[in-house]
Amino acid sequence: MTGRHAPETLIARYADGSLPDADAWSLEKHLESCASCAGRVSGAVRATAAGAVLADVRDAVLAAATPAPAEATPQDLRDAVLAAATPAPAEAAPQDLRDAVLAAATPAPAEAPPLRTPRLLWAAAPAVRGAWLPAVLLVALGAVLLAHVAGFSGARSLLLAVAPVVPVAGVALSYGRHADPLHELAASTPSAGLRLVLTRTAVVLAVSLPLLTLAGLVLPSPGGPGAAAWLLPGLTLTLAALALGGWLGLRTATAVTGGGWLCAVLAPALAAPDGAVARHLSDQLSAYVGGAATQGGWAAAAALCAVLLAARRTAYDRLERF
Repeated sequence: MTGRHAPETLIARYADGSLPDADAWSLEKHLESCASCAGRVSGAVRATAAGAVLADVRDAVLAAATPAPAEATPQDLRDAVLAAATPAPAEAAPQDLRDAVLAAATPAPAEAPPLRTPRLLWAAAPAVRGAWLPAVLLVALGAVLLAHVAGFSGARSLLLAVAPVVPVAGVALSYGRHADPLHELAASTPSAGLRLVLTRTAVVLAVSLPLLTLAGLVLPSPGGPGAAAWLLPGLTLTLAALALGGWLGLRTATAVTGGGWLCAVLAPALAAPDGAVARHLSDQLSAYVGGAATQGGWAAAAALCAVLLAARRTAYDRLERF
């Protein structure tokens, strides 16, 4: 990539229909605001088989429109287009023009451009690509194995302690240059900034929340908070990371919020003098996420973080901060 412009290889693959969905979507959004790249893409498309036919039609249209307005009529324009698109004027018909243009402009079925809906869904793919999704599965399966194979009685407490930082880490890993090879192009489109971050955050939450909660339900519970007690804290930490991202940058903000939570929950339990880590961890979680009053406090904190995020939404338009 050259600066903020698309490279020639990317444009060539877009013109011949071999560009993957996510890359094609990012390029098309970039063309809405970059006249230079739009001209280069137009030239690459004109070099294809469809471009030759469309160029003839364009030349005929321009030739008919060149005379003074008094001399050019809609009928002249129509006749010129038909003459360029059909072998003989006597055989020209609107249906012939339509068939000729469609035959030249429509690629083979294997090269047909993908539908818009899958392309838009693929835009959120960095949220579940790479190592993050296997990491979520590892956390869930690891807790189940600790409980049912190793016989660790504090498996649910450990899962509840780690689960709130999983979506926070997913948000950090789904947005930025490290996650998307076309991040600069995507970030320069109208769909970028906070809108793109929230799209990928929603995907992260949609995957991690039900999966980790289901894992908690199958774990034995010797007491302490329920399997879903981490949901509000996890949502609050995620919103807090997004809100802080306007000041610190997204990865730094997620490190601060996720690391702060782990230190607050795990450090006292690990430092327990009697070595009863599981019991102390359960007590810590009961204090932090157990009870209606505590959950209400997390809900209020989530609402406050959402307000701060809305107030700082323009900060996500500055690409260099992320």
